[in-house]
This record gives sequence, C-alpha cells and structure tokens, in this order.
Amino acid sequence: MKKILLLLALGLMFAGSVSAQEYYYGPRRVVRHHRPREENTHDDFSRVRVGIAGGLNLANTVSGYDNNVSTGTIAGFNAGLFLDIPLIYPLSFEPEVLYSQKGYSASTPDGHFTSREDFIDVPLLAKFHLAPGFNFLIGPQLSFLTNTTNTYSSGFTITEQDHQNNNNGNNTFLDGVIGVSFDLNQNVELRARYTVDFNQGDGYGDSYVPEYRNQVFQIGLGVKFE
Repeated sequence: MKKILLLLALGLMFAGSVSAQEYYYGPRRVVRHHRPREENTHDDFSRVRVGIAGGLNLANTVSGYDNNVSTGTIAGFNAGLFLDIPLIYPLSFEPEVLYSQKGYSASTPDGHFTSREDFIDVPLLAKFHLAPGFNFLIGPQLSFLTNTTNTYSSGFTITEQDHQNNNNGNNTFLDGVIGVSFDLNQNVELRARYTVDFNQGDGYGDSYVPEYRNQVFQIGLGVKFE
C-alpha cells in the first residue's frame, strides 16, 4: 500500500512539473521537417518536344448557298506529327502535319449521298499555358484536299461511289482552329478542337454537291517524346 501511494505521489509530482513548465514557458514547439517540393511534372515549357497525335473527327458543313440541302455529321479520324516549341512563357508555337478525314452526309431533292474527303492539314498554332496541365490553342490551318469519295443512294437512279483525285481546281483551304489540351501526365495530353474553313468549297464539278464549308470537331490524344 505504501509503495502504491509513493508511486501515485511521484506521478502527481511529475505531472505538476510538466504543467508548470507549460504555464511558464508555453507549449513546446513542434518542429516539422518539410519534404522538398516535388517538381511539377507538367512544367516542360523550356524543352522542345516532338509528338504523335490521333483521334476522332466529327465532320459536317457550315450551311452553303443552297437552302434545299440538309447536311448531317459523319465520323472519321485524324493522325499525324506535331512539335511543341517554347517561345516566351506562357506562349509556345505548335506546328503540326495531320491526315484528316472530313465530309458530310446530305439530303437533296435528288436523293441522299455521303461525301468523304481526305485532307492533309497543317495547323500553325499559338499555345498558351494558362494553368498547370491546361492549355489553350488558336491559329490558322492550311488544308490540302487529296481525295473525295461521294456515295449516292436513296433516291438516285443509280447507287454508286464516285472517286475523285483532286489534282486540279480549288483544293487548298484556309481554316481557323481553336481548342484546348489537358496534360494527363508528363508525356500524354488529351486534346479537343474545332476547325472551320474560311473559304467556300465549290462541289468540285459535281452538279449534286452544293457549295459549302467544312467544320470538324476533334477529340484525341497526343503523346510527346524527349
């Protein structure tokens, strides 16, 4: 019993001593050792990067001069190469060369047909790094038409496909591009864009095809390399 009382007394004395120290000297400061901040994995601005890109095209037209034609969307794809060239933060220059499928479906007084067009697109884009992992892109694009395939059906007397190698006529277009990209990691980005022709297509000599301007919504991935 005496031993128990003695232990209790010693415990109370120790607790009182600690309490008094906190009263006179304040609570002990806890020193935390902070880990050094990790470098931002998205901050590759100072390096020139080359990459490959590809994705889905949802193509249609901006209304032409023929109000009797109703157009619809068709799916295609795009694929190619790009460079990311830093200029002065937060601006970089991103030129690209892409194979891109465009076109539309159309309902006319003569029947229904689908036009599929193969282009070589050369976007010349200004890229603004607005926030870590988020970029805004805008600029012109040169588009070179290489091939057109028109499929006639549903109302035409003959159902057929007409392949045209577009080696003459107005086959070069000036486009506008606007878009965003999201850096998923240091080497992979998710990209979304809208492109539209500034000059009007003339139907390439086909009496069934009205004048129109291509417009394309694009979504895809870009992969950058060291």
